[in-house]
Amino acid sequence: MGSELPYTEADVDAALVEVRRICLDLPEATEKLSHSSPTFFVRRTFVMFHDDHHGDGRLAIWCAAPDGAQALMVESEPERFFVPPYVGHRGWLGVRLDVDVDWNEVAAIVEDAYRTVAPRKLVAMLDAPSAEPPR
Repeated sequence: MGSELPYTEADVDAALVEVRRICLDLPEATEKLSHSSPTFFVRRTFVMFHDDHHGDGRLAIWCAAPDGAQALMVESEPERFFVPPYVGHRGWLGVRLDVDVDWNEVAAIVEDAYRTVAPRKLVAMLDAPSAEPPR
C-alpha cells in the first residue's frame, strides 16, 4: 500500500474485521483467499474485499447485486458506489469502505449479495422467524 492512499493499514484491518463479521454471520458462508484477496462464498462468490486493487486507490468490497441495483446505486452516489472491473459487467457493485461508512447499509448490501447467489434453502433460513428460547 502506497503512502498516497487516503486510508491506513489500521483502516484496512478494521474494515476487514467488519466485512468478515457481516459475511460469516450468514448461513454456510465461508472465507478463502482468491487472487490474494479475502473472498466470501456461499457455494459461489458473493463478496470480495479489495485494498488498492491494481493501484485503484480504493478500500472496497465488490459484491453480487440484484438486477438493476448497480446502475441505481452508482448513479445516485458515485462517490460511494462504482462499477468494479472484471465483474461489473455481470451487475456486481463496488462499495467504497474508505469514505464515511454506514455499516448497517453495508450489512444490507452484503445480505442482498448473499441472496443473489445463495441456494434457495439458505435464503429461506434468512427469512425464517428466529427460534424463541424455551421458557
